[in-house]
Amino acid sequence: MKTTELFDLNGRVAIVTGGAGMYGQHIVRALAESGATVITASRNVEAGEAFAGSLRAEELAVEAARCDLTVEADIHALRDWTVARYGRLDALFNNSVARSGGDLHHATAETWEQSMAVNARGLFLACKILSEPMQQRRSGSIVNIASIYGLVGPQFSIYEGTAMQNPIDYAFVKGGMIQMTRYLASFLAPFGIRVNALAPGGYWTSKMPQPFVDAYCRSTPMRRLADDDDIKGPAVFLASDASRYVTGQTLAVDGGWTAV
Repeated sequence: MKTTELFDLNGRVAIVTGGAGMYGQHIVRALAESGATVITASRNVEAGEAFAGSLRAEELAVEAARCDLTVEADIHALRDWTVARYGRLDALFNNSVARSGGDLHHATAETWEQSMAVNARGLFLACKILSEPMQQRRSGSIVNIASIYGLVGPQFSIYEGTAMQNPIDYAFVKGGMIQMTRYLASFLAPFGIRVNALAPGGYWTSKMPQPFVDAYCRSTPMRRLADDDDIKGPAVFLASDASRYVTGQTLAVDGGWTAV
């Protein structure tokens, strides 16, 4: 097979949870530009449809679907709708994240439970339910969007002089996601399903306070935050046959943050 064919996603169907969000938009676009039909799934179906419509205007095959990961029936409905419409599911990107907590001083039991409803229970149900069509076809790829903060502890000094916090629940769920990736890779390998994780570093947005941007860049070997295109290549790699012998791995996309 030619190298270009290994990265070709024509004929594949992918679901991206939280597909209209910060990383989700670039993952959806990357998969669609590589030939996949992509379903962006989120609670805010209006935002999802607006985003999907903008990509369809570029002749990319993207649809929006409602899915609240705290509602098990929604995940079953998403699975059934996808299979009924397309007859298959080839890739699942678990990208949704609930940001409801604070640091150790500010988090509460209530915010912790709100986070776990999506980031732990919802992740588990998505992997369990949405992997079923892949198990039946004995083929597929699951990619969990983790974080550098699932691999290393935070540098709290980079938040000094800003109102930003590093949530304690985020470290817990992203670290757990990485270990769950290894578990699922072992469990689902006999079904022909690969399971990997992407661990992005900081992603630049115009809302970031400049003291944080400066401090973050000084702490990163590549001296910058991630931009719009940095997640796209790794996402296509893990969804495609280019990574067909890669499973149980976490790929840090972080400008070298975790290397030092």
